[in-house]
Amino acid sequence: MPTAVELPKAYRLLNHGPTVLVSSAHGGRRNVMAAAWAMPLDFDPPKVTVVIDRHTLTRELVEASGCFALSLPTRALAAQTLALGTDSGKSMPNKLDVHAVRTFPATKIEAPLVEGCVGWLECRVIAEPQAQQRHDLFLGEVVAAWADERVFSNGRWHFDAAPDALRTLHYVAGGQFFVTGEALDARRHDT
Repeated sequence: MPTAVELPKAYRLLNHGPTVLVSSAHGGRRNVMAAAWAMPLDFDPPKVTVVIDRHTLTRELVEASGCFALSLPTRALAAQTLALGTDSGKSMPNKLDVHAVRTFPATKIEAPLVEGCVGWLECRVIAEPQAQQRHDLFLGEVVAAWADERVFSNGRWHFDAAPDALRTLHYVAGGQFFVTGEALDARRHDT
């Protein structure tokens, strides 16, 4: 069960550059796509950015609803994440069913959150039409944030103490991911 994350610390969920699942919903339609280009933008209020291609169903639903969610998939969801980033919701209307994507409701927006992830950010679009049209770049204000306390608590990641299956994904290219590795505290590390 997800645990609430203090909004001023919500940026830390994305600060390590993970691949995200972008979910959207509007008018009874839902979609989830994978995105490698997402990052925190500001602390308070917390803001994020994500690139959403203009030809996707996700983009259509985000523009119509004014909101989106980011879920942080894990090693255990690598194949599903790749499929969600490869297959188009426009050409595969039952994409979530085909890929067995389980979701649960967000608390403040309509877009669903993806089960099996370790972090979730509910976002309202901050209108920046020029960035959206020119660069496919969406800014979002985080209105709620959640994390799996097995790997994120007290505003910090704790991957070393968790099962490897809960490490987040980082997309490289060609269907290849890296997973979050060993923690290194530079304040305590001899160089």
